[in-house]
Amino acid sequence: MTFTKYLCGPSLLFLLLSLRAATLSAQSFKLLRYDEDYHFLRDPSDNFYNRLKYLPLSANNLVYMSFGGEIRNEYGGRIDEDWIKEQGYNYAILQRYSLHADFHAGPQFRFFVQLNSALEYGSQYGPSPADEDKLNVQNLFGEYKIQMDPVHQLSFRLGRQEIDYGSGRLISVRDGNNTRQYFTGAKLRYSTPGFTLDAFVLAADEVKFGLFDNRPSRQANLWGVYSNFGFQRGDNLDLYYLGTRRDNGEFEEGTGREVRHTLAARYWKNGKGFTYNVEAAFQFGKFGRGDIGAWTTAIELGYTFDDVKFKPSVNIRNDYVSGDRLAGDGKLNSFNPLYPKGGYFGFNPLIGPSNLIDIHPYLTLAISDRLAIQGDLVFNWRYSLQDGLYRPSGNFNTAGSGSGHRFIGTTYLISADFQFNKHLSLSCGGQYFRVGNFIKDIKPLWADSKYFNAQLSFKF
Repeated sequence: MTFTKYLCGPSLLFLLLSLRAATLSAQSFKLLRYDEDYHFLRDPSDNFYNRLKYLPLSANNLVYMSFGGEIRNEYGGRIDEDWIKEQGYNYAILQRYSLHADFHAGPQFRFFVQLNSALEYGSQYGPSPADEDKLNVQNLFGEYKIQMDPVHQLSFRLGRQEIDYGSGRLISVRDGNNTRQYFTGAKLRYSTPGFTLDAFVLAADEVKFGLFDNRPSRQANLWGVYSNFGFQRGDNLDLYYLGTRRDNGEFEEGTGREVRHTLAARYWKNGKGFTYNVEAAFQFGKFGRGDIGAWTTAIELGYTFDDVKFKPSVNIRNDYVSGDRLAGDGKLNSFNPLYPKGGYFGFNPLIGPSNLIDIHPYLTLAISDRLAIQGDLVFNWRYSLQDGLYRPSGNFNTAGSGSGHRFIGTTYLISADFQFNKHLSLSCGGQYFRVGNFIKDIKPLWADSKYFNAQLSFKF
């Protein structure tokens, strides 16, 4: 079984597409591809790519279609990935293929469809739901603009759709995974200059590995409202409420029916100079017959030196995420991160955002307009000694109430991103996790873990 065997076909396609890409004009691609707008291409053009992005179907150009997609190949290698001595080397080759079509019938109605194929090869443990979903309908929705004057806009969307809010700490599309998160349901959006408000009722499917076989939940398991206030000086305020339901929520406290409500606020500013991101959330509800009382705070500060060579950006992040106070008391204080971004704590995180304290300084350098590198250092502690470890998805991993140590370990990361052109990019990185006393308690034959990867991505 060789690396060449798996990548010769996709690599050939990458080569052909990248050569073609160099001659085409392109746009800035969005995280959510349905957010892209190609109205500016309404003027007739003989450019094949422009016609692909804006294909008029009526004489007045109000009825049109737009096509796009992505091809992504990734190789990742892990050594002692579960902190087990002599566990050895394991690798995975991940491939993601995506194709979408966006149909606009006049200024008020649109229909968007996207197919995704995520494939995994090589791992001795087989694929996980984060790595493989051979073929699924990722987006399939209709949207109607109820009101669309220049000041007030109101739209309604119904169907399967990706969503991503804030910094991705609680609701994310999980683009770092080979499979991306989606929901099915309804969303209402109101927007005016300086303010947007989304209200939604959605359901998340259970991801299976085959062709169009994901299992619908048949019940709403995510509902809420998310608002954003944008101020002229460049800062923003997000206020939101999220409701969730799981029939079999699992924590060190036990397994049971979980109905949880989250109230949160986020104050943030991106861009040049001084940046900040401050977020706090409180959760309440019911877990089995007991009450839920959980919380989190996150502070991120940074400064970019735009007038210095390589434009260094110095940043520090600090997270407090509650864990259960007393195992077995029937109450639950473990924070549930809901549908978080998998890479919030690194590009191959081993720890999830529950029962956690971390300090995370990092430095970025813009070596050129195309090349950026970043170095990270993450110190991890358990918030509560009565609770264990959770996976990056938020699911329960390992019990911890039997250990009296708090320090989990230190993560060292280095990564680089190179943009060949607006279509083709390469990312690579390495990670070293040095275990702390808590890991040494729960893994008698313990070992530090190592990880490296390389990812080539083409979008059109």
